[in-house]
Amino acid sequence: MLARLSRYADALFYSFPVQLLINNLRRNHVLLLCWIILFAMITGNFGKYLGIPYLFLDPEYLNEVSFTSFLIIGVMVSGFTAAFNITCYINDGHRFSFIAALSNPFAKFSLNNGVIPAVFFITYLYQIISFQVNNEFTTSYELALDISGFLTGILLMAGLLQIYFVFTQKDIFKYMVCRIDEVGKKTVNITRASLMKKTELGKKKQVRVDNYLTHSLHFRKVRDEKDFYDMAALQRVFDQNQFNLVLIELLIFAVVLILGIFKDYPTFQLPAAASAMIFLTIFVMLSGAFTYWFGGWSVTTALVLFLVLNHLVGEGVLTKKYPAFGLDYRSAPVDYSIENLKKHSDSLTISQAREHTLGILENWKKKFGPAEKPRMVFICASGGGKRAALWTLAALQTGDSLTQGRLMNQSILITGASGGLIGASYYREAVLRQKLGEPVNPLSHEHRIKIATDNLNPLIFSLLANDLFVGFIPFEYEGHSYVRDRGYTFEEQLNLDTEGMMDKPLSDYHDYEASGLIPMMILSPTIVNDGRKLYISAQPVAYMNSEILNFPDYANHKLSGVDFQLMFEDHGGPSLRFLSALRMNATFPYITPNTTLPTQPPIRIMDAGISDNFGIMDAGRFLYSFRDWIATNTSGIIILSIRDSPKVTSVSEEKPNSIIDDFTQPIASVYNNFENFQDITNDNLIGYARTWLNVPIDRIDIQYTPMSYVPILQNMDSIRQHSTRASLSWRLTTREKQGVIETLNYDANREALKKLAGLLAKP
Repeated sequence: MLARLSRYADALFYSFPVQLLINNLRRNHVLLLCWIILFAMITGNFGKYLGIPYLFLDPEYLNEVSFTSFLIIGVMVSGFTAAFNITCYINDGHRFSFIAALSNPFAKFSLNNGVIPAVFFITYLYQIISFQVNNEFTTSYELALDISGFLTGILLMAGLLQIYFVFTQKDIFKYMVCRIDEVGKKTVNITRASLMKKTELGKKKQVRVDNYLTHSLHFRKVRDEKDFYDMAALQRVFDQNQFNLVLIELLIFAVVLILGIFKDYPTFQLPAAASAMIFLTIFVMLSGAFTYWFGGWSVTTALVLFLVLNHLVGEGVLTKKYPAFGLDYRSAPVDYSIENLKKHSDSLTISQAREHTLGILENWKKKFGPAEKPRMVFICASGGGKRAALWTLAALQTGDSLTQGRLMNQSILITGASGGLIGASYYREAVLRQKLGEPVNPLSHEHRIKIATDNLNPLIFSLLANDLFVGFIPFEYEGHSYVRDRGYTFEEQLNLDTEGMMDKPLSDYHDYEASGLIPMMILSPTIVNDGRKLYISAQPVAYMNSEILNFPDYANHKLSGVDFQLMFEDHGGPSLRFLSALRMNATFPYITPNTTLPTQPPIRIMDAGISDNFGIMDAGRFLYSFRDWIATNTSGIIILSIRDSPKVTSVSEEKPNSIIDDFTQPIASVYNNFENFQDITNDNLIGYARTWLNVPIDRIDIQYTPMSYVPILQNMDSIRQHSTRASLSWRLTTREKQGVIETLNYDANREALKKLAGLLAKP
């Protein structure tokens, strides 16, 4: 009995699938890393806070999660699996030389190398079903359609690849036998020499395999070594598959290039998860080619190439710059120096900007009775990607509806960051168009549907297909020529999401704001070079630095911000596309590119949330600059903070730290408390304002507060979304969209809205 069990154990251990799995664990660490990343993403162990798992479990194509979207994902998963098998075959096939004696050797190799892919397919299917049932309110029919699309995609791609290998195997075999010495001698010498060395090594270090799995899913005994093909036969097989690898790589690159050229057409914009799979497929194939060509030197060679590439990028040779559309990049760049910044913030410039804005304040006051002292509202909308855009829009619609339009009518300024200002800009534009007599209803539910539309698919695909490979397709805006890069893709998608209403130059808002028809808006993205704010507004806003006038003799005052209009007055500042301004203010790390402005040295722009994610600081600066006028002409100030996160949360319990936790805690604590730092600073600022402002200050927080709030870097054990915070992403799932809207009905928000309505009620 024991002898029989021992034989079974040996048969299992020395079976081809088990030995290939062991070989992958021992040698193919880069390939395994790709699988680990995929497993982590689909199970929610990587990128949950950013919504990455949802891209795989709920893929959108043409703004729908459907049979087609899952079919595309299935095709890409099958293609990645084929790339994995090809690379393993090229790198390690010589260790299992018996495979060359079999008919259709690559197909049999792939079948036996399918342990990891099979586990992945099963896990992926389970996660899809679980997610769709728990989070997307999917019916049985819809779920069956999604699963059938996924399986159809896998089978379709697998079938096409099988047909390809069957035909190329026959043709290339003949070509190698008949003409390899005549035609390909010069081009394959290196490959053949490398192969000969591998084959010699393989004869000395063959991996023991006693049986292999056939296509009928039965195990068959491996024939004796004397029946194997000779070295020449092995060489033809390996050369053939290397040639197949090259052809497939070229085909993938060609497809990516074609899709990149037509990326602005929605039909060609693949789901974001499909783009990620394409990238991993290319990476796997390139890693296999490296290992094949350079053998033991592959890691060293890759490191050297990376260092060379890094140096070239650092020297600006391969650096890709993303412009702000509407600006003139052909003229001599603006001098970005301390001396020039001081010129733009001298007492005369600040005084002129203040006088201009005092006229706006007077126009704002004219909307009310001559004896009336209205409350002045500052709207501060926090950043937070797509969830913040939807949350801000919904909060403004609700607040404006409850106050019969007085919220927007009594607002003087809108500040904030990222998605929050996108939602606020969209609502402000709808209000403006209604006041201009256009048939636009600012309170329409359709605006919520529009603003919640996916932005991530075109962005991720543009990153892959356009920024990495294509990038030469031009377009014109305001008489200047630019390239359709990832920034352009973001703006075009945002333009679709907002019904084309904000596709205009910044200057178009000048008169409407100046007359008091709509609130002013100051966008304040961060200058990466030195951490200053870049104040972007249709009005002159040099007064945002007015605190320096309190110390005229202090030479070391550090200017906190730069007036965009003054800095780029001669480079078309007023012609800046408003969508570009929103893009700069919402530069989501790694997704939306950093904009480079025409200065010397060039300055790059990043999200406003780096310095103040809530807009309170900018509102406070405005308030300080016009404190005397406000105290004389208003009965008080309302600071309406529309936050996409709760302000006060419970203190988390202390948990035992691992070694990695101890190592990362200094950085993790900064990120996890990033909003806390800003909240404390902003509370201090508004608290101090009570000492120099002689009218009441009321603060109202409308907060997106899901039942389970999770800090930025805190791990999440489950991918279920019943009570968790919506992901920080440019795409929301169905449950996330519903959860954002439902939060308006929480008791705290109902009380905040009731207080707002009471403060703005007519006397």
